[in-house]
Amino acid sequence: MGFMDRAKNVAEKTATKTREGVEDMKAKRELGETYDSIGKLVVDLVDSGEISNEKLTPLVEKVKALKAELAD
Repeated sequence: MGFMDRAKNVAEKTATKTREGVEDMKAKRELGETYDSIGKLVVDLVDSGEISNEKLTPLVEKVKALKAELAD
């Protein structure tokens, strides 16, 4: 295998790893966005009284407090 063949092989492997890394980053971003959406939905459902859970109450209250702080 000549130098050019080895260089081409390394370049192809690097490109493949880069594509995989980009795909992983996209999936992680989408996962984060989905968690964010779920969180917003849970806060809305707790506020409307559609769901309740003692574990959610302090978190929803913290969200409300942070929103009020940002509004000031």
